[in-house]
Amino acid sequence: MTSTLLIVQIILAIAITITGLLQKSSSIGLGAYSGSNESLFGAKGPTGFLAKVTFALALAFIINTLALGYFYTQESKSSVADKIVPKNNTVVPAAPATQAPTAPSAPEAPKK
Repeated sequence: MTSTLLIVQIILAIAITITGLLQKSSSIGLGAYSGSNESLFGAKGPTGFLAKVTFALALAFIINTLALGYFYTQESKSSVADKIVPKNNTVVPAAPATQAPTAPSAPEAPKK
């Protein structure tokens, strides 16, 4: 399941990049190379259409990221650090148990 979601994640990332580059910017960007397809999307040009597609792809990307993280943590319950074995195969000693520090007692009152 995680491998399928990972492939979808890569495809979504590429699609978001392409739609972001196709949008019109102050320097026109890659929109200048698209030809005369502005009439295909209506009178406003592709800006409204591409903005909606980019938003939908970004939303799908976020949902896929959350699902990928959830399924990955369900599959692997252990950490990589749990599998580390020292080179000399000795057990690492546990830290010595320390007692809670006690407060010093108050000095006794002087006797008369």
